[in-house]
Amino acid sequence: MLKAVVFDDEYIVLQGLRMMIDWNKYGIELAGTASDGLEALRLFKEVKADIVLTDIRMPGLTGLQVIEEIMKEAPETACIVFSGFNEVDYLKKAIRLGVVDYLEKPITLPMIEEVLLKTIKKIKEQKRIEQLEAEWEGTQQERLEKATMDLLLGHEGAIEKWREAFGDDASRVQAVTVLALSGDHTFLPDPDDYRIVTVRNGHERLGIVFHFTLHSEELIRRLLAFPNKLVIGSGRAVTALAEAPQSYGDAQHALKYGLFMEETGWIRFEDIGENTRLPRYLSELEKSIIFKIRTVDEGGLLGELEHFREELETQKLNPDVLESEVLKLIYLAQEVAKETGGDIHTIKEGGYFPQQEIRAIQTKEQLFDWLYVQMDLIMKWILRVRTTEKQGAAERACAYMESRFNQDITLQEVADHVGMNSTYFSLLFKEKVGKSYIKYLTYIRIEKAKELLLAGGKVAEVSEQVGYHSYRHFSELFKKQTGVSPGQYKESQ
Repeated sequence: MLKAVVFDDEYIVLQGLRMMIDWNKYGIELAGTASDGLEALRLFKEVKADIVLTDIRMPGLTGLQVIEEIMKEAPETACIVFSGFNEVDYLKKAIRLGVVDYLEKPITLPMIEEVLLKTIKKIKEQKRIEQLEAEWEGTQQERLEKATMDLLLGHEGAIEKWREAFGDDASRVQAVTVLALSGDHTFLPDPDDYRIVTVRNGHERLGIVFHFTLHSEELIRRLLAFPNKLVIGSGRAVTALAEAPQSYGDAQHALKYGLFMEETGWIRFEDIGENTRLPRYLSELEKSIIFKIRTVDEGGLLGELEHFREELETQKLNPDVLESEVLKLIYLAQEVAKETGGDIHTIKEGGYFPQQEIRAIQTKEQLFDWLYVQMDLIMKWILRVRTTEKQGAAERACAYMESRFNQDITLQEVADHVGMNSTYFSLLFKEKVGKSYIKYLTYIRIEKAKELLLAGGKVAEVSEQVGYHSYRHFSELFKKQTGVSPGQYKESQ
């Protein structure tokens, strides 16, 4: 039901409109009346009326002043004014303010009923338009989200469908960066620099940044104003829409790394690296198996192998294809094992040649039993190498980082220095040091920054000296680590 209020300083007018009009007949509730402008404005704010009928002349605030305030607060309100003879100037101003109609006094019942019918029709039409617009916008947003997800998955014809859904700004896009989030997040808008499409794909929460200017670290930092408890993995920026799936895979990898390492904040794919020996495009099941091997999760690996077996049996593959799929999985496991830096052939005495062993298998049951044995061998070998051959790797890495903390060193560079794959190294480093590579490097830099600030260094200069080329980024990290800004720390000592 619509709500209406009536404002007039003449008691007889207020009473007449209250008693003479059957408001219910029009689907209207008369929510109140007022005889002066100040009381009228208070009443409107209290009841949030849809229709306002007001005299132009009232004490306190004039009817026009009341309407002006109402239009500022609720411009969709339908305002109708009562005017006396020779109030043309007032009426002109009322029209400029957006009143829907006006009535000259003396007011009659037919006049009121006619204007109410017109006003109700106009309100209903406006609400219908608003509903259609909301439905259209919802449909458009759904189309854009679906087209964007198809773009990330590399579906055929996805680029053209995305351009159509994205609209005129599609021609402005110069790069794409995919962000994978551990929870819901609202990004800060910046229509001049980028546009973000947020997508939920099952359990995944994604933010796809379409850059209107060339990708930069500072731009990403600005738009990632997120709570500390959130983890956001960012993929590499790609300049071709067809490469969006690559950034998507990068972002998934970075997020998974951040969650596993119990990191928070922004995790860049560039800081983590990847095993380039592994095929880039793997099924979700293959990725899960690799992750279980890499993290030495024996129970989890067994469950994933059961899923792998069920999937192959469902497909009813011929023996040659089935053998090929099993060998492929063992190959992937071997590549993960090589990340430790050990000699893979020492998995078994006399050398490890699964491609020869598999030829002696006669049945499907034997094949899968043999697969489980091979995976168990590889897992145990990884554990053995970790605990014997790489005890000093973390210490060497720490020394290397402490000697080069002011340079743009990456996880890959440090991993290469100690002779390990970057992913395996990051797991080992966290286990031995108690901090992730990123957190330890930040710790070294901030501790050195404290020394330089106490020695009289200027904040901007200290930022450069400890390896941060962005003064703003340095200040944010310093405050996060110490609770105060670099300037405040310097002054308080």
